[in-house]
Amino acid sequence: MDWVTGLFPGGKESFNACLIIVDRFSKSMRCLPCHKEDTAMDIALLFWNNIISTCGVPKIISSDRDPKFTS
Repeated sequence: MDWVTGLFPGGKESFNACLIIVDRFSKSMRCLPCHKEDTAMDIALLFWNNIISTCGVPKIISSDRDPKFTS
């Protein structure tokens, strides 16, 4: 999991960041649009609604220890 920030806002939701999630087993990637200002709870809900609800609970999650992931 990692972040891409500094994107130009577009669309009616004005997303300015993207949460990148890579499945190392299938080598698939998901890019979840979000806001740079989202809280840890917002990101947890985004992860739950888009990853866990469709793919199940991952055995291992690795990140770069961004404060949003560790808070």
